Amino acid sequence: MKLGIIGLGNMATAMLTGMIKAGIVAAVDIMGSDAGSDKRETAQKNLGINVTSDNAEAVKGSDYVILAVKPQVYETVLAEVKQVINKDQVLISIAPGKTTSYLEEKLIPEVKAVRLMPNTPALVGEGCTGACRNRNVSDDEFEFVLKMLSGFGKAYKVKEDQMDAVVAVSGSSPAYVFMLIDAMADGAVAAGLDRDTAIQMAAQAVLGSAKMVLETGKHPGQLKDMVCSPAGTTIDAVEVLEETGFRGSVMGAMSACVEKSRKI
Repeated sequence: MKLGIIGLGNMATAMLTGMIKAGIVAAVDIMGSDAGSDKRETAQKNLGINVTSDNAEAVKGSDYVILAVKPQVYETVLAEVKQVINKDQVLISIAPGKTTSYLEEKLIPEVKAVRLMPNTPALVGEGCTGACRNRNVSDDEFEFVLKMLSGFGKAYKVKEDQMDAVVAVSGSSPAYVFMLIDAMADGAVAAGLDRDTAIQMAAQAVLGSAKMVLETGKHPGQLKDMVCSPAGTTIDAVEVLEETGFRGSVMGAMSACVEKSRKI
């Protein structure tokens, strides 16, 4: 299987690292393109893949092609590869707001299009990716895409009209969690703990809590109640969070994220 990838930034590097390490795609079977010579050199040195500055070259001869560039340059990139893309290739897009119908319009109606929304924890092999496809992608092709995604985390099948919600709950959400960890660490420092220990403990608490949700199958509200002992310290903290609109702030932030994704 031959894989082409346009754009060799952090997300592309994380995806490729996971796929190669998992043995899903061999480095020698990957052709990556990027306008930046430094990114090409780094990818070639660290990943062992083939590189080029020509986006069309990355598409030619590839069975699957990943578009890992910013939404604002899609028009330019798609125009460059339109003449070489064919109906047998699977085109994989990771940009928010760029629908499969958009790809069909800009390329060919028969294009096999898959939309992904990965997130930055892919950099440490713990990515969370939502994936959908258009009518041209076969079951076997879509399953292979999901297999590729498993190389750097978890993948979930979603409907295309749910992708904006995926942007908010997965793609952008690491930023919310980093802010939470930072705030927790600040609070611990204010109470006398040193900064490094505070950050480590806050991050580990978030990691452990997430694992409890995933591995116990219990509702987050139920797990929260298990921590809140009667007249204990936790329920006082929860009361402050409720009074200051913690839940509403998070939900409002996600709504703003969804709306922005729809407008891109």
